[in-house]
Amino acid sequence: MDNFKKFDLMIEALTELAQEKQADTNPPLPKVQPVLPALTSILNQITPLPQHALFLGIAEDDLPVLLNLSDPIPGPILIVGDEKSDKTLLLQTIARAVDLTYAQNEVQYAVVTQYPDEWKKFYKDQNNNFLYQTGDYNTKELLESLVTWAHRNKGEQQSVLLLIDDLEAMTKLDEQATQNLRWLLLRGTSRRVWTFITLNAKRASHLKEWLEFFHTRLFARIENSDNAYLLTGNRDASLADLNQFAMRENDKLLGFYAPSIE
Repeated sequence: MDNFKKFDLMIEALTELAQEKQADTNPPLPKVQPVLPALTSILNQITPLPQHALFLGIAEDDLPVLLNLSDPIPGPILIVGDEKSDKTLLLQTIARAVDLTYAQNEVQYAVVTQYPDEWKKFYKDQNNNFLYQTGDYNTKELLESLVTWAHRNKGEQQSVLLLIDDLEAMTKLDEQATQNLRWLLLRGTSRRVWTFITLNAKRASHLKEWLEFFHTRLFARIENSDNAYLLTGNRDASLADLNQFAMRENDKLLGFYAPSIE
């Protein structure tokens, strides 16, 4: 735990309920560094990471933002923002960081997307447990197999990341598949199955019942103030000028960025 503290993990930010009442005012978000360094360069500087640490990005104070995969409290992670606000990029950064920092028997990930071509560079990565296209029968089998694995996983140290690009598309699967997804969102992290899932902010009002599963939310740019309010619970939260990402920490929104994965 001491190693986690020295990296200033901001885990408290990851466990804040997005619907909690915040302070009446928020200071303006600082600008995110415009020229992004390479992920490999950053990881070379900060590794070895603390045990069970998952790299998410770099904060504005140049410290890494990490998630403790052995602590289930944050629950599933919602990455929400407008269209073309780099939500997929953040998923890909997480996947690439896993490839660079973990052996396959420690952390694996599976990707569910409507656009498999966006993930071509990940096809042969050792930690990638295949790519799945939303709506395919194999995707339904994936959800079922993860639920089965999670039920049996009562002491294993391996973690599995389920990286889903587009929550709304997943909600259109059949009843059994959506039931399995709900179970993973509710119980997965306690059995080391972590779900990271993106959502277009403009569609959030249509998925309010699903929003309740996500106590942890990472924000990309959201220009509409009503959408920002729905997702942050703070009428004064401003995400329109956000360069990349932000997370909640107490009554503040703290900016961070995803390095280049090229």
